[in-house]
Amino acid sequence: MMLLESTRRMFCTIMACMIVPLLPAGASAQVPGAPPALAPGLHHLTFQRDDGPPVSYAILIPANYFPSKPVPLILALHFGVGSGDAAGAGGDMVEILIGPALAQLGAIIVAPDSVRGNWSTPENEKAVNALLDMVFARYAIDKKKVAVTGYSMGGTGSWHFAEKFPQIFSAAIPIAGTPSESAAGWRLPVLAIHSRDDQVAPFGPTEARIAQLQKAGVNARLILLAGITHYETDRFQGALRQAVPWLREIWK
Repeated sequence: MMLLESTRRMFCTIMACMIVPLLPAGASAQVPGAPPALAPGLHHLTFQRDDGPPVSYAILIPANYFPSKPVPLILALHFGVGSGDAAGAGGDMVEILIGPALAQLGAIIVAPDSVRGNWSTPENEKAVNALLDMVFARYAIDKKKVAVTGYSMGGTGSWHFAEKFPQIFSAAIPIAGTPSESAAGWRLPVLAIHSRDDQVAPFGPTEARIAQLQKAGVNARLILLAGITHYETDRFQGALRQAVPWLREIWK
């Protein structure tokens, strides 16, 4: 009986060694011993960190997800929260805008709740990067197909994360946000979405930045809308759907 068990373990070990190299280049494998992958759908969870406070987040698992087939990953950054309590804001962002608009990508969408303040604070940078590391380790992600998007404060955060951590992302899709102060060194493809009638975040800085990047030879595009105010978040779904073929072209 002991010999049979020993043989079985040896066979499993050999099979595991054979399977791991079959993952495509640029894909991240699930860590042995990690919790099993979640069922398709939207989940509200908490990530316990060793070196910081826990991070609440929402994660949307597509229906076509299988651990053996790496999928794209979308980091979705939520809007500002007036009360300062961001609990559940990431999930709201996925349900209101990002999930319906980008469903055709078949991507995992992860949407953290900001720890405190805006997305450019060192605390939020650390929390988001730790969360991404966990997702890369736990799920089969094609690391060549990782994009960052967000709305309002999250749109500004998208500009920030794409500029500061270009090694992580392949594209940025800021919505109703404000670009960073300088375009120097920017190299990622960017599709910005903004409304002329935004009464909170004027479209002028975004329009100027996209023109500047285009002049520098960057793959930069602006979808400029009209008749939509800043707080009509769900009305940006149609424009964001245009990011699907745009991303697929980039990811070829």
